[in-house]
Amino acid sequence: MQTREIVVASAAAAAVSVLSYALFFDHQRRTNPEFRRHLRRNERRKARVEKETAEAAKDEQRKAIRQAVDEAKAAGFPTDVEEKESFFLSQVQEGEVLAADPANDLDAALAFYRAMKVYPTPHDLISIYDKSVAKRVLDVLAEMIAYDSSLNAGSYTGGISMEDLGNIPTAGLD
Repeated sequence: MQTREIVVASAAAAAVSVLSYALFFDHQRRTNPEFRRHLRRNERRKARVEKETAEAAKDEQRKAIRQAVDEAKAAGFPTDVEEKESFFLSQVQEGEVLAADPANDLDAALAFYRAMKVYPTPHDLISIYDKSVAKRVLDVLAEMIAYDSSLNAGSYTGGISMEDLGNIPTAGLD
């Protein structure tokens, strides 16, 4: 026998084996209720494990975010106006550089968070971040803001006070 004949025979045997197993599996799936139960059980088990793994990863990320915020608070923030300005610019620049790599989302969000802590109107800065920062980094930053009760991020009104909202003319059918 030549090498070519051996290769062809081996490939044919492998193809027949795969086809036979596929037919056997399909037959079992259609006719055997215990086999179907076993498949469903395995599918549910796999889904449950995936869900638990995702929840554990989310909890780990929350712990890491809280730890990072606590460390940033403990490190302190500048109080002088010039120091605040240079600190703000350096943190925004660091955040933009880190945000380019998806592996550094936490560090990028932490840099943006530090910049927000020294910015005079954080809610205005949030609207800027919303337009210029990747969503994955914004999600981490949102969790940081939610965790830090001392940060006055408030709701963004575009610089309009509540008194001004009452004076806006309405389009009515008078």
